[in-house]
Amino acid sequence: MRRRDWYDRRVDKRVALQIAEEQGIVADSTELRQALVAKLQSGEMTIQQVQDELRKVKREAKKNGKKTREQIWRSA
Repeated sequence: MRRRDWYDRRVDKRVALQIAEEQGIVADSTELRQALVAKLQSGEMTIQQVQDELRKVKREAKKNGKKTREQIWRSA
């Protein structure tokens, strides 16, 4: 039996994260992050406001029954 190397583990983690995002259980999903970056680039929000908003979403994830990207990455 072949031993899994770092690349295989990393690919598995990315797949797990992608599946979780498709299921909608990720609080700070890629779509949310892209929306925040779009607001930043349009001048609607400052970098500090975007960072605060992302922190708030991460903090409230468990209360809303969701997980953060970091939690899914570590658990995969």
